[in-house]
Amino acid sequence: MEFRRLGRSGLTISEIAYGNWLTHGSQVEEDAAHACVRAALDAGITTFDTADVYAATKAESVLGRALAGQRREGLEIFTKVYWPTGPGQNDRGLSRKHITESCHASLRRLQTDYVDLYQAHRFDETVPLEETMTAFADLVRAGKVLYIGVSEWRAEEIAAGAALARELGVQLISNQPQYSMLWRVIEDEVVPTSEQEGVSQIVWSPLGQGVLTGKYQPGQQPPAGTRGADPDAGRFIQRFLTDDVLTRVQQLRPIADDLGLTMAQLAVAWVLQNANVAAAIIGATRPEQVHDNVKAAGVTLDVDVLKRIDEALGDVVERDPARTARG
Repeated sequence: MEFRRLGRSGLTISEIAYGNWLTHGSQVEEDAAHACVRAALDAGITTFDTADVYAATKAESVLGRALAGQRREGLEIFTKVYWPTGPGQNDRGLSRKHITESCHASLRRLQTDYVDLYQAHRFDETVPLEETMTAFADLVRAGKVLYIGVSEWRAEEIAAGAALARELGVQLISNQPQYSMLWRVIEDEVVPTSEQEGVSQIVWSPLGQGVLTGKYQPGQQPPAGTRGADPDAGRFIQRFLTDDVLTRVQQLRPIADDLGLTMAQLAVAWVLQNANVAAAIIGATRPEQVHDNVKAAGVTLDVDVLKRIDEALGDVVERDPARTARG
């Protein structure tokens, strides 16, 4: 495993992080989830990402039980707040009330006294940014949060949040966007702003919702049991399940073969070539997927390989900075 600093901070994280968005508490049984976490730990992964909303709060609880007994100082545990976690009007968003209550609930579920990184899961246009950032800063001063981050914030929102954080004497050090060979919307505005503000990217879906593994074939229905075949889990993947995209993705196979990599390893290695990316989040339903993906750590892709990838994918790459995963 290789390690990188997160933002302009002293926090070091594994460049492959383990996440449990669509798996723990929903897609896989708890024994399987624990096996995947053990595989991640055995592979040298120290960074674990979750959110209160995943599986209606159950994902945090599963991760907490899976990590129980591990040396806390050797882990970096990240979670998020914003999406509804209950029926009340204050059970959502980035108000002081919801941030504070959600943090306490997350700590209980994760069985820890603090989280290393607490992230605003989306930008809340209905709450003054000063209220949100002050609430985060108060949690840092209380020792319940060490650093703060955001997820899917636009460039101007990151700049405003970072400026307020500095005024409050705390560090905003990360953004968690979708990023892959197919989805590059952060490159034109978010990455340059983040570099200026001392913010790193912790990217989700480096495999393009699994499309970049090559398992989806043009002209064929998604294989049974995959995310593409699941009407509930497939809302982010549908934009990639076109014959044009899938045909282009198959052209990546010889590139991966030439490098002695699987297509999944090539996809994870690609996002890690971006110097502003501190970690790529992988998910898994089986330990074998963890074992495969972590082999992307430390892989260097030269300029000619990056050019071949761009030529293979052509115009199916999404680059419009106005496109974010807000929903």
